[in-house]
Amino acid sequence: MAAFKRKRGAHATAEKTAKKVKFVVDDGNTEQDAVHEIVVPAPVSMGKWTNKERVLIFSSRGINFRTRHLMQDLRTMMPHSKADTKMDRKDKLFVVNEVRLQLKLSYYKHKLITVFCLQVCEIKNCNKCIFFEAKKKQDLYMWLVISNCPHGPSAKFLVQNIHTLAELKMTGNCLKGSRPLLSFDPTFDKEPHYALLKELFIQTFSTPRYHPKSQPFVDHVFTFTIADNRIWFRNYQIIEEDASLVEIGPRFVLNLIKIFQGSFGGPTLYENPGFQSPNLHRRQLRLAAAAKVREKQTLKEMQKEKRTAAKEDLEKDVTADVFLTPAEEKPALIQTEPPEPQAGKKHKFKPSKRQRQQMARR
Repeated sequence: MAAFKRKRGAHATAEKTAKKVKFVVDDGNTEQDAVHEIVVPAPVSMGKWTNKERVLIFSSRGINFRTRHLMQDLRTMMPHSKADTKMDRKDKLFVVNEVRLQLKLSYYKHKLITVFCLQVCEIKNCNKCIFFEAKKKQDLYMWLVISNCPHGPSAKFLVQNIHTLAELKMTGNCLKGSRPLLSFDPTFDKEPHYALLKELFIQTFSTPRYHPKSQPFVDHVFTFTIADNRIWFRNYQIIEEDASLVEIGPRFVLNLIKIFQGSFGGPTLYENPGFQSPNLHRRQLRLAAAAKVREKQTLKEMQKEKRTAAKEDLEKDVTADVFLTPAEEKPALIQTEPPEPQAGKKHKFKPSKRQRQQMARR
């Protein structure tokens, strides 16, 4: 059998790479000498890694299993990401106490998140941050910070309709560490706050070129679609044969709350007028349920009153006076003199049995 030897290298010339290969036939009677020029291009990953973007992905305590799996999926899809432990507020309260003692408790919590996240980003050498904040163990908020964490800007979203990779079980698949394409809805170029979010997503979710942990292939695409004033995130595989798309996962919906100039706060650049907090939404659901119960109770009372009225009507026969003829009206007699006294009847004495016996003895 023939044996080929290949030499790697981008600067190798044709003369250096030319090799004489000797083909040996199985019977050993004939031999042929042939010259084969084999040029192997240099690997794509031999370029210089210049975009040193690093994204820190972590969360606060109180998240559920679905959020934990979503964080793990994002770390898997983004080879330039780093992980950290959950933020424990009780252990970091001394950081807030050193800022200002006259602040309110709500400002304490916000300042705590800001100081802690900036410290962690500085320790981990990250200039981007995705922080998942859980409230009441049922509401999930996502902070997205770009342009160097100490400076901002930052955006706060409410994460809804989370479906992880393990939950979806889609047929799509892609190479781990490959670089994705980013596809944006045309609405991102029409309004200024969406244009800012587009730049935010590009700098956060795009894998830097020649990253050590990345693969030099493009086989999937991240899509950001705007519908119902929300941003819908999807991950699709690109099929090589016909360039069709097959969903991989995960998927989630981002409902924009505010865009801040600084990191985790600062002057508000944009506020979503159509945003409704989960607490208000749950309150409306409770009020609607209470109104439905009151409506059922009122309907029961009305039906009870109707049944009672029907029973009262049945006790009096309506058709009893159908064949009665009204009598002739007589003139009313008015007495001007008092009536004559009637002669009273004399009461007969009736002796008792004892009296009759005494009378008989006499």
